[in-house]
Order: sequence, then C-alpha cells, then structure tokens
Amino acid sequence: MNRSRLLRGAVLFLGCLAFDHAVFATGRAECLSAASKILGHPVAYCVLLPPSYDAEKTRRYPILYLLHGLGDNEQMLIHSGGFNLVEDLWERHQLGDLLIVTPDGGSSFYINSRDGHRRYEDFFLREFLPQIEKRYRTRAGRASHGIAGISMGGYGALHLAFLHPELFVSLGAHSAALLEKIPTVAASDSRQLARSRILGDVFGSPLDPVFWKHNDPLTIAHTASLAGLQIYFDCGSEDDFGFDAGAVALDKTLDSRHIPHEFHLYPGGHNWVYVAEHLPALLQFHFRVFESASSRRNSSQ
Repeated sequence: MNRSRLLRGAVLFLGCLAFDHAVFATGRAECLSAASKILGHPVAYCVLLPPSYDAEKTRRYPILYLLHGLGDNEQMLIHSGGFNLVEDLWERHQLGDLLIVTPDGGSSFYINSRDGHRRYEDFFLREFLPQIEKRYRTRAGRASHGIAGISMGGYGALHLAFLHPELFVSLGAHSAALLEKIPTVAASDSRQLARSRILGDVFGSPLDPVFWKHNDPLTIAHTASLAGLQIYFDCGSEDDFGFDAGAVALDKTLDSRHIPHEFHLYPGGHNWVYVAEHLPALLQFHFRVFESASSRRNSSQ
C-alpha cells in the first residue's frame, strides 16, 4: 500500500477522532527488533499491548500478527492512526485484550524469494514467532494465534495461514494483493515497470510463472487443508489495483470447497481510509474466534 496514501488517509481519520487519546490513552506500543540468522540482520517490529498487560503480571493473551502493505513498515499502526483506533476500541470495550504484532516485512510479500537470498517465510516461522512468544505473555497453542494483513500483508497472511493452518485459528485480510493472472508489464508504463522491479526481487525477473503459482494464495486455496481455520477477508469494490477481482475469485474457490468464511466487497478504493473503516471488524472477528476457541477448550477440560 502506498505510504503517501496511508498518511493522507491517516490525517482524515485522525481528524474524526472525538477526543484526545494523549489524555485517555490506555494501551501502549513497544517497538524493538528480533534477531535473525536466516536473514542475517535484525528485523524491526512493534507490538500493541492492551490496557491490562502491565497491571496483570500473570495473565496471558491471545496474539494477532498483523502484516503491513508494500511501502510501509512495522510502525504501520502507529504512524497511520491505527493505534488510536485500537485504543478507542479498547476504551469503549468494543475489543477484548489481545496483543497485536506488526513485523517489518520490507517488500518480501512474506515469502522466501525466488533466488533464495531473502528467506522471509523461514524467518517468520522459525525465528520470529518463537522469539515473540517467548518475550511476551501469550497463550500457548493454535487456539490463541491469528494472522492478518493489509494489501501485500494480506497476501502474506493468506499464504502463511493456508500453508500452515496448524499454527493459526484465525485469518484475516483487507484488500489482499490477489491477482488472477500473472502481472504483465507495458514498457511505456513507468508505474508498472517500477512495480515489476519490486515483484522481480521476490518472484524472479522475468516473473517465474511456476514459482508464482506455487506461492499464490489463490492457487493454494484449491488444495489446502483448512479445517478449523476461521477466515475473514474484504476488499474495496473500486480497488486501485484490481484486487477486488482476486478477492471475488478467492470467495468462489472457498465456496466451491464448502469452506466456511466471511467475505465482504465494500465500496472503496485501496487506501488507509478504506482500511480504517473496516479494521475494527477484522480485529473484532479475530477476538471472537479467540474467545470461542478458548471457551471450547475450557469446556472440554
């Protein structure tokens, strides 16, 4: 997601807030870095901690990994006004207490690159998840772990959860970067050429169609074992990059397999204004899943 669009949307959103969160702030954000031998450098991340985290020292929490879009970073929720939105939900008791973790994904699409030089997926699964869950008081087990993302992050969340459904009980995406066809580039279109260079760093240059399909959530959705994975995704019907068509295609695939999911095609484009309007629903979806899974687990004990 383009950062300038995010920032413009953030200004609009912040102007709509009804009160000063500097006075009524409840949770807090902690931004640090995770070590990585796989990537060869530390990876920055931010975690939003709920109001009760510092006061209730023995309490453990469900955790949601929220992946940012292209052109953004681990501070997505902080510089966009999203943290204020989350605090507002907590203050109004419209969202239960959970940890929200946003790692820096660069332009990786959260997968291992075609050339093998940037193994982000391996880092995320083998190094990042264990480090986060060791540092913070999280509930153990799949029933308390969710993943979601925006744009490129939506692609990453779908890819990771479809391939590793044993790790997550809930999956969500806003405006996921889903394309029904491998993107083609017109030599006269400078924007497409720039986008091609970014995609080429991940998917090969020229794009490797076999590698593309191997990692494409739309392809994986046809065969992935998704039993027990609760799925939510939405997209703007006027998405600037045509990702709405990809979202509709994913909806049809899941329907054809009789896989329960929640899908919405809302009016709107590909920007932070759209995300800010629908992020509360995504967060509330994940928390409802966590609570339901926890209740089932407790009743079976």
